Amino acid sequence: MDKTTEKLYIETRKKYIEGNFSNLNERQREAVLATEGPLLILAGAGSGKTTVLISRIANLIRFGCASDSDEIPEGADEEDIELMREDAPQAEGLAMLRPVEPWRILAITFTNKAAGELKDRLASMLGESAEDIWASTFHSCCVRILRRDAGRIGFPDNFTIYDTADSLTLIKQILKELDLSEKTFAPRAVLAEISRAKDRQTGSAEYLAEARASKDLWHTSIGEVYTEYMKRMFDAGAMDFDDLIAFTVKLLKEHEDVRNYWQNRFRYVMIDEYQDTNNLQFEFASLISGKYNNICVVGDDDQSIYKFRGATIENILSFEDQHPGCRTIRLEQNYRSTGHILGAANAVIRNNTGRKGKELWTRESDGDKLILYSAYNQEEEAQFIAGQILNQVSSGGAWRDHAVLYRMNAQSNSLERAFKRNGIPYRIIGGTRFFDRAEIKDMLAYLNVIQTPCDDLRLTRIINVPARGIGAKTVETVQEIGRREGRSMFDVIERADRYPEIQRSATKLRLFAVMIDELRDFSKDHTPDLLYDELIEKTGYLRSLEEKKTVEDEARAENVKELKSSIIGYMQETGDESLAGFLADVALYTDMDNYDSDANSVVMMTIHSAKGLEFPVVFLTGAEEGIFPGIRSIGEAEEMEEERRLCYVALTRAKKKLYVTCARQRMLFGHTTSNRPSRFIDEIPEENAERVGNFKSSSDEEDSYGNTYTTDDSGYRTRNTRYARSRAMRERPVAAPSASAETPGSDFKVGDAVRHRAFGDGIISSMRPMGNDCLIEIEFEKIGPKKLMLRAASQHMEHRDD
Repeated sequence: MDKTTEKLYIETRKKYIEGNFSNLNERQREAVLATEGPLLILAGAGSGKTTVLISRIANLIRFGCASDSDEIPEGADEEDIELMREDAPQAEGLAMLRPVEPWRILAITFTNKAAGELKDRLASMLGESAEDIWASTFHSCCVRILRRDAGRIGFPDNFTIYDTADSLTLIKQILKELDLSEKTFAPRAVLAEISRAKDRQTGSAEYLAEARASKDLWHTSIGEVYTEYMKRMFDAGAMDFDDLIAFTVKLLKEHEDVRNYWQNRFRYVMIDEYQDTNNLQFEFASLISGKYNNICVVGDDDQSIYKFRGATIENILSFEDQHPGCRTIRLEQNYRSTGHILGAANAVIRNNTGRKGKELWTRESDGDKLILYSAYNQEEEAQFIAGQILNQVSSGGAWRDHAVLYRMNAQSNSLERAFKRNGIPYRIIGGTRFFDRAEIKDMLAYLNVIQTPCDDLRLTRIINVPARGIGAKTVETVQEIGRREGRSMFDVIERADRYPEIQRSATKLRLFAVMIDELRDFSKDHTPDLLYDELIEKTGYLRSLEEKKTVEDEARAENVKELKSSIIGYMQETGDESLAGFLADVALYTDMDNYDSDANSVVMMTIHSAKGLEFPVVFLTGAEEGIFPGIRSIGEAEEMEEERRLCYVALTRAKKKLYVTCARQRMLFGHTTSNRPSRFIDEIPEENAERVGNFKSSSDEEDSYGNTYTTDDSGYRTRNTRYARSRAMRERPVAAPSASAETPGSDFKVGDAVRHRAFGDGIISSMRPMGNDCLIEIEFEKIGPKKLMLRAASQHMEHRDD
C-alpha cells in the first residue's frame, strides 16, 4: 500500500468511526475520538458531558485506538477502504485497532448515583460487556484495590469501614480519656482537622511533632488525639473515608509490584467532576494512570464550588502543566439554557481571573430576558416570587418547574411563610424546612414550655438540651412519678427534693425549673423578641453551638438567631406582641407537609445543593452585598472568585426563565440591615436583563414604619428602633390601596365578598400595596384567613352577589 493509499485508509477509517457518533456536535466528537495520551475536557454547564463520557468509553471498546492512530493493521488493502466507505457489515471489524477490554477501563465519578447512571447507559449501548467496566466513586474504587492488598500495609483484607458517626464516637471517647473538653475540642472540628492533615498526607506522628515544635497547645492536643485515633483504628482493623484513599495512595507509592499490577490493568482512566478533587484524589489519579498516561479528566473550573470540603481548583487549572502533551477540548455548546441566560452567566464569570476561559453558546433562541427584581424587604421579595409562581402555574406551568435558590439555609424562612400563605406546595432539597430543623424545634419547645409548663412532650425534648447532666433514666423516673401522682413533669421537677428516686439529680432538676420560672416572669413584662434574647442567654443554647466551631454548628447557630426574625416579623405584621399569638401562628408552619422527591412542588435549596440540576424557571434570591457574595468573601480575592463561580452555577441551572432578586432591607438573625445590590447583578449586561422594582441606593433616614437607620463606613445600615409599627399605626384602619385601571384585580376592595376557585367563599379583610402588586388578606369561611397576591388571586376569584 503506497503513501497515498495509506493516507486514504486512515481518513476513511476515521470517517467511518465518526459516523457512529453522528449524534454529537463537532467538539463532542473530537473528545470522543481522542483516545491516546492525557486529555482535558472543559465541559461547560449543560454541554452534554455525560453523553461524551459514555460515547468515549463505547468508542474504546468498539474501535480501540483506531480513531486516534495512524497505524495500519497488517494485511489491510484497498478493498477494506471500499467496505468501510460502503458501511458494509464487516466494516466495524475492519475499523478496529486494539479494542479495549471493558475491565481495563476505569471511570470515576463523585456519587454512586452518577456511577450507576453511567453503567446503565453503557449497558443499553453495549450490552452485558458494560458490566465489567470499573465505573465507581473514588472510595468504592479504593476499597476494591485495598481488599486485594491491604495486608501489605498491615490491615486485614476484611478491614472494616467507619462512617462519620463511628469516627465521631471514637473521637469523643479519646477526648474524654485525654481529659480534653468537648467545648474546646468539638469532636467534629477535631475530625475535620484530622481529615485536612490526611489530605496533606501528614501522618499523625509528623503532625504531632510539628505541633510540639511550634509550641501550639491546641494543635498539640489535636496531634495527641490524631495519634491515638489512628492507633485504635489500626488495632480495630478499621479505616475511615479519608483512610480509604490515603492508604491506597500509600500502598501504590510504597509497593512497586502492587502499583505495576494496577497500572497495567487500567489502560484508560477517566475522571468526572475533576474540579472537585482534593490533593489525595489527585495523587491517586496520577498513580493509577502512570504507565499508559491515558488519563482523561472532565470538569469545569468555572463550577469549582467545594473549597470548604477540601476541593482544590488548582488540580484542573494545572492539569496541562502536570501532563505534558495534554490536549484540551472545550465543550461550549449549551443544550440547557436560552441565549439571554447564557449571556448573563458568561458575563459574570468573565470577571474571574483564575480560570481557563470559555464562552457558552446555544443554537436555541435568546428567550426571555432575566428579571432583576429589587424589593423593599425580604417579605416583599418572597411575595413577589410567590406571585410569579402562581401566575405561571395558572398559565399552565407545573409547580415542579420552579426552583428557588439561596446562599444560606436561613434565607428560606420568609420564603416558606410566603409559600404557606399562598397555598404553594414546596419541598426543600439538601436541607430541612426551617421550622422542622432540630434547633428550631428545640427553641420553639422552650417557648412552649414557658407559655405552658405542663406541656410534657416539649419539656422532655429540652430538659437536657444543651446538656445539663440530666440523664434519660432520670427523665423516665420523673415521667413515672408524674403519672403516679397525676402531676405534670414540671410540677415534679419543681419538687424534686421530695422524691427519693430522683434525689441525686434533684439540684439539677430544680435549677432547670428555676430557669423556666424566671423566663416565665420575664415574659409577663417583655415582648416575645426580648424574651427570646433572654432565653438564648439563660439556656446557653446558642453559646453551645458557637463553641463547637464546625460548619454544621455554625449553620445551626445562624438558624437559631434567624428565628428572632420570625418573631419580629410576626409582631410587625399583626401588631400582636403576645407569646401565645406567635406560637399559635407558627403552628401553621410546623405542620408537616411531606412531599416525595417526584412530587409536583416548588423546589427550594442552597446553590451548593443545586449543582448538577436544572429547572425551567429559577429564582436566585438574596443577591446583595454581604449576603451573596457573603460578608467574609468581600476583600478576599480567592474567596470572591469562588462566590462568583457559585453565582455562575446558580445562573446556569435555569433553562427558560431566570429571576435574580434582592431587597433594600433584609432581616437576618434578628437584625435589619440595608445592603447594596450584589455586584453580580451589576455584572449582568443590560441587553440580557430587565430591571424591575426599586434599584435606587437607599438614603432614606426613616422607613414606612417609622424606623430610623444609621449607615456605617462600609455602607451597611442598621435599624435603631426595636419595633416596626407604633401602636397608633396598628390601630389605624387599613385603607384599600389605590389601583390604576390597568392593574389586574383593581376592581376588588376591602369588604368585598368573593369566591375563590380553590379556597371557596370569603371576605377581603385587608389590602396592602407591595411593589407593582398588592398583598390581600381574605377571611375564608372554611379555611380561615389567607394572604394572597392580588395579581395572581384575581385570576381565580370573582365577586359574590351576597
